[in-house]
Amino acid sequence: MGFKAIELKGKFIIKAKLRLLTGLHIGTSGNTLDIGGVDNPVIKDSYGKPYIPGSSLKGKLRCLAEFYFGLLKPGSVVYTKQSNDDGSIRMHMCGEENCLVCGLFGRNHGNHEVIEKNDQKESVGKSFDESIVPTRLIVRDAHLIDESITEEMKDNMDLEYTEVKFENSLDRITSAANPRQTERVPANAAFECNFVVNVFNDDKKKYLETLIEAMKLLEDDYLGGQGSRGYGRVKFEGIEIEYRDKDYYSGKGTDEKKKINAESLCKIELDQLKIE
Repeated sequence: MGFKAIELKGKFIIKAKLRLLTGLHIGTSGNTLDIGGVDNPVIKDSYGKPYIPGSSLKGKLRCLAEFYFGLLKPGSVVYTKQSNDDGSIRMHMCGEENCLVCGLFGRNHGNHEVIEKNDQKESVGKSFDESIVPTRLIVRDAHLIDESITEEMKDNMDLEYTEVKFENSLDRITSAANPRQTERVPANAAFECNFVVNVFNDDKKKYLETLIEAMKLLEDDYLGGQGSRGYGRVKFEGIEIEYRDKDYYSGKGTDEKKKINAESLCKIELDQLKIE
């Protein structure tokens, strides 16, 4: 792709509530093993409250976008981690200047092994140093909205902010049970989300549109672990999108025509968002 001059034109600031429609489990290794403790705890902040790491949210959105745009194919999949025992990590990355996924979510610099054929054992080294541009999308950690967990909910929960779901897996031959406990953030809890999409050169709204598409895909998929068993169904609510250009950062303020609000993703009308 080569080096091109990059000029920051402005930033889209997206705020939204992420509402849980089913219990959410984003796990952590846990620092200690407590007798009688939960087998699979959720990740928590320094105040002991569950939160959604920005890396988890961004990674899921990127994964959905890669499938949506059909980018997981020979020649555009790289190893970010190689392992002989099938612990490899593969993802889309390419050097195409107009790739919506790489342009929005970013590329990793340096040399990577690119899978060139359907046989995943065959790969070739390629440098992406000349394809790097600043990542447009910033995803903040999403923190719990305390009041979304009501007193009525707490009366039916096991812990202050979370519930414990008891599960069993059964041996198909002997019917022997393997019980386990999974900690979840309960349905109806909500988190405060914040995204930033940087606008470079003549980007206009195309990367913002890609982010909204990925957010819609997430609503019909799942976030966190064990989604195929009902966990992690989410919905975005109370969405606010504001465009901040150079006038905003120079202290000249902003224009209401550069800000829109929508109750849900399907009601966003980007045509009302005026940018130059």
